[in-house]
Amino acid sequence: MDDHYQAYVNRVVRITLPETYESQLQHIQESPKFKLTGAGGDRQPVPFPGYTIITPTWEDESNNAHFYTNLKDYQHQLLQQLTPGLVVPVPPESFHLTVADLIWDSGYRHAMENPEFEPRLRERIAQIFQQCKSLMVSDHPIRLQLLGIVVMPRAIGVCLAPKEESSYERLSEFRRAIYQDADLVALGIEQQYHFTAHVTLGYFGDVPANLNQEPVPGEASLASRLSQTLTELNHRWLESEPQELYVHRAELRKFEDMTRYFREPDWATIDF
Repeated sequence: MDDHYQAYVNRVVRITLPETYESQLQHIQESPKFKLTGAGGDRQPVPFPGYTIITPTWEDESNNAHFYTNLKDYQHQLLQQLTPGLVVPVPPESFHLTVADLIWDSGYRHAMENPEFEPRLRERIAQIFQQCKSLMVSDHPIRLQLLGIVVMPRAIGVCLAPKEESSYERLSEFRRAIYQDADLVALGIEQQYHFTAHVTLGYFGDVPANLNQEPVPGEASLASRLSQTLTELNHRWLESEPQELYVHRAELRKFEDMTRYFREPDWATIDF
């Protein structure tokens, strides 16, 4: 289901263009993963449980400290520039790259009706990781370069592209081993999205009602102004040194909401 390398690069380059931002911003929606609570109007995460395969989160990652430090600064700049309340930031210590989504929310709740689901999932993931270890070995690290901001229907983040085709192929082969495994399919695990390497910075909260309103003659629409803001931020970030994320490891992790991803010491990991 994933693209070939050149098709992937072409696609992710397009989604970081100014014209794409304006188009995407016309369709953003409030994320159901955060809800308003209390008189102060703060948004708090709601239960959204599941399992995923990700790189270590920043709080557990030392190899990409420079990248994540800069990303934290990007997140701060983004929040300062956008309409207050539009984006609910995720904790920087939770920054990570999703290598393969597994199961979440209603699918997870349904699967949990089977008391054998979790041990079978963890066991099978461990077996797949073991089978893939020899295929993932390489003298060259998997390097992904930051391309710019990506606007998704309910979230915003930064998009990345592997610097070499070989890096992309290793990630694709690893994902195929997961999604084409008959035992995982029987557990309800299926691929639902094309791979788009990104790090989420936040989720949309208070989406202005006039976002798509026809502008006053001679004035730009709110979506157009937001698009310009994102474009300017991109230019500012990309004019500095290239930002690269090194993918050294992937881990099976569990989450209860979109702010923390945890694991037990004996859960499966694989080094790249």
